[in-house]
Amino acid sequence: MLKLKKETAVGLFVLLGLAAIVYMSVKLGNVQLFSDKYYPVHANFTDISGLKVNAPVQMFGVSIGYVEQIGLDQEKGMATVTMLIEKEIMLTDDAIVSVKTNGLIGDKYLKISPGGLGEPVKPGDTLFDTNPAIILEDLISKFALGNVK
Repeated sequence: MLKLKKETAVGLFVLLGLAAIVYMSVKLGNVQLFSDKYYPVHANFTDISGLKVNAPVQMFGVSIGYVEQIGLDQEKGMATVTMLIEKEIMLTDDAIVSVKTNGLIGDKYLKISPGGLGEPVKPGDTLFDTNPAIILEDLISKFALGNVK
């Protein structure tokens, strides 16, 4: 009887530990399971150097979504980015999407400057007004070599 109680207690402890590991993996991995909280929006850039999947998308300094996918359109010669934006956030097609840096040598993120006069963006639409990443190394080399215009 005593052996059965110990085995049951150890089994429950192991199950609790596994449940905690799964929960933390999902939370820290930013996994969206069965979530209908976001809608996709696309944007094309000439340069997205340093931008990564799961990078935040911000508007007015507030996170409103994240980068879901990054690809390459070789026919147009552009990088394609798919963002997932919270459904409560209404964007217009004249919004400007820029690749920004968090600090001097920080991570890249997307900043959306809202429009106001355009048509509302539907899920799967593309925002065309984009600003590429500013590469600090290129600016420094231009300044050092005297090619600043």
